[in-house]
Amino acid sequence: MRFFLKYGIFLTVLLALKATATPLLIPEPPQIAAKSYILMDAYSGEVLVEKNADERLDPASLTKLMTSYVADYELREGNIQRDDQVKVSVRAWAQNFPGSSVMFLEPGKDVPLEALLKGVAISSGNDATVALAEHIAGSERAFVDLMNQHARLLGLENTQFANPHGLTHNGHYTSARDMAKLAMAIIMDFPDEYGIYAEKEFTYNGIRQTNRNRLLWRDATVDGLKTGHTESAGYCLVSSAVRDDMRLVVVVMGTRSDEARFQETQKLLSYGFRYYKTVKLYDKGQIVNQATVWGGQQDQVPLMVTDNVYVTLAKSQQDKLAAEISVDKYIEAAVEKGQVLGDMIIRVGDQVLLKKPVVAQTSVQQGGLFTVLWSKIKLFFIKLVDRG
Repeated sequence: MRFFLKYGIFLTVLLALKATATPLLIPEPPQIAAKSYILMDAYSGEVLVEKNADERLDPASLTKLMTSYVADYELREGNIQRDDQVKVSVRAWAQNFPGSSVMFLEPGKDVPLEALLKGVAISSGNDATVALAEHIAGSERAFVDLMNQHARLLGLENTQFANPHGLTHNGHYTSARDMAKLAMAIIMDFPDEYGIYAEKEFTYNGIRQTNRNRLLWRDATVDGLKTGHTESAGYCLVSSAVRDDMRLVVVVMGTRSDEARFQETQKLLSYGFRYYKTVKLYDKGQIVNQATVWGGQQDQVPLMVTDNVYVTLAKSQQDKLAAEISVDKYIEAAVEKGQVLGDMIIRVGDQVLLKKPVVAQTSVQQGGLFTVLWSKIKLFFIKLVDRG
């Protein structure tokens, strides 16, 4: 159903989604045995379930997700290369102490950077983490500064790093929500690098180590990301899975056992996929309508969205989804490309799910003197009528 007004736009689109014959009732979320947890839709950013999600906790080896994120960023910027040969320092080798996760590096030896990336993501090697940090930033301390800069840029409000590996340290903390945001950034910003988190094993120096994320074996839809454990942190897990074009991210922190973190994560994944649905409404740059421009060389300008537009909703609500685009009817030239000219509002019934700006796809230059004057005269009388 569409409504178009000559001097403005008010568009309502009823999205033709398959209606559910029988309403699907949504139960209360499952009880999760963890200090903190969150379930998010990776594409829309919608939080489906959370508890103590902003509590600052010891992240243990979840820290290495930021180490890997920084490395992926440096790779993309061309500051490091996959075939770089990294000399293992004594400091990196010294991480090989009882109880420490290591890649079994040897001091003074050269290691391909690509091997270190796997040693961090798959083997969770503290020695690989320090070697990588020193190669990228010159020192562990300088690398930690990079980690915290990226944390601020990603909007991680309850995160501060004191080291790149996650061993317990004063002033080293994060939250379940921040870890979910970081996981989403890894998935979205570096899709070509993300596959490393799904690799089940890694062999270096003749030593084979398996990925500690057991969900990679139990659930074929799970493709990441990272486990973590220290005595103070408990057992933690950041995971992600894709089913039917829906990607969920789960973070559980502070569970009581190795097995518990996987069981509690599976509860949240099952709940999210069973009762919710992700709908992609528009692609980045897609034209959604036209707006009238007064006094311009053209009298219309295409309107577009600047990002992919996703919404997450209960499966029982998918036939009630509607999008409304509201644009100011008094737009006067000149109009700049990318200028915000209105809003798109996504609703389910009376509930607003999402509000996004719509922008000019192209610039519209001011018309000639006669065009501008005639437009101003018409606008004067239109505004007069509108005021009643």
